[in-house]
Amino acid sequence: MIARRTVLLGTAALAMAAAFSGPAAAQGTIKIGEMNSYKVFPAFLEPYKKGWELALDEINAAGGVLGRKLEVVSRDDQGNPGEAVRVAEELLTRENVAFLVGTFPSNVGLAVADFAKQKKVLFIAAEPLTDKIVWQDGNKYTFRLRPSTYMQTAMLIPEAVKLKKKRWAIVYPNYEYGQSATAAFKELLKKAQPDVEFVTEQAPALGKIEAGAVVQALADAKPDAIFSSLFAGDLAKFVREGQTRGLFKNRVVFNLLGGEPEYLDPLKQDTPVGWYVTGYPWQSINTPEHKKFLAAYQKKYNDYPRLGSIVGYAMLMSAADAIKKATSLDQEKLVAAMKGLQVDTPLGKITYRALDHQSTMGAYVGRLDLKDGKGVMTAFHFADGAKYLPSDAEVRKMRPAD
Repeated sequence: MIARRTVLLGTAALAMAAAFSGPAAAQGTIKIGEMNSYKVFPAFLEPYKKGWELALDEINAAGGVLGRKLEVVSRDDQGNPGEAVRVAEELLTRENVAFLVGTFPSNVGLAVADFAKQKKVLFIAAEPLTDKIVWQDGNKYTFRLRPSTYMQTAMLIPEAVKLKKKRWAIVYPNYEYGQSATAAFKELLKKAQPDVEFVTEQAPALGKIEAGAVVQALADAKPDAIFSSLFAGDLAKFVREGQTRGLFKNRVVFNLLGGEPEYLDPLKQDTPVGWYVTGYPWQSINTPEHKKFLAAYQKKYNDYPRLGSIVGYAMLMSAADAIKKATSLDQEKLVAAMKGLQVDTPLGKITYRALDHQSTMGAYVGRLDLKDGKGVMTAFHFADGAKYLPSDAEVRKMRPAD
């Protein structure tokens, strides 16, 4: 009798639990597979993770998606394309994630994009900047959040043209992103200023710059101006060696990403005043959507956001909005939902273009200055990404048919 009563009570308890639990409990969470090079690029990716964790909190606090909680299953891809593909396979087969998001280096992003194409699974590339991921190597299943290398380079071109400098030197990290930035800069500047000359190029391996030799080679070419796409530790070494040797004295410098807090803040007093950059002047953005994000971020982390924080937050919001629009986890429906998807982000509303799967996220363009011993962006403006994309006809020539 006691055993039977125990069974009955247990059955009743389970029935009540089922009656009062919502769809999230009944169906389980929706898993999103996220991978990134956390150990290799911590300056950007630690804030990036905080960004998507904040978005995850907000999404689940509002009831999740389709009545279910979101869960992010995150893995480190070690900045290696082969490891990234292995991790992607594991996320799909062992963790049963709905689809894939993330990646940082361009070569890793391209590898995962090809994997997504083969597996016919949605992949939202959060950070890799290579143009190929949406154009030359674009595919049906891959969408990219951040403005591409071409777009951010194009944002700097109007400022470069105004200065009418003829002799340019170029320095870039010798991998996909740096190569793309250099090609775009040369193409766009030559088109706008036909008499321009490119007098030297220096292409150190990523993370292995011999700054003294690079700076000397640039100085020997006697350029009027320099275009750089260096970032992280390579940028810091270049800046300090260049200042020591007087490379930047009376010489204009443009640097992609140089105004992003991840790379600007470590320079402190060594910030190269006057450089033209793209970046994220978080202290001075007064839009309602950014103020809301900033307040929530500072409340949760007692820290200020970096650009990685914006990217991580917008990435997960994009994933959630795609599921909402698709009302399904079917891959073809998710891909269809991503085309033309509009997402509210701390930098304003963005759209994932149906034509090439590139989002219209913009960036801030300005100049570097020192304030209270720290580098800041001044005289900046927001460049709407939609205005810096190649024409539809140009995209169709570059991008293979889905």
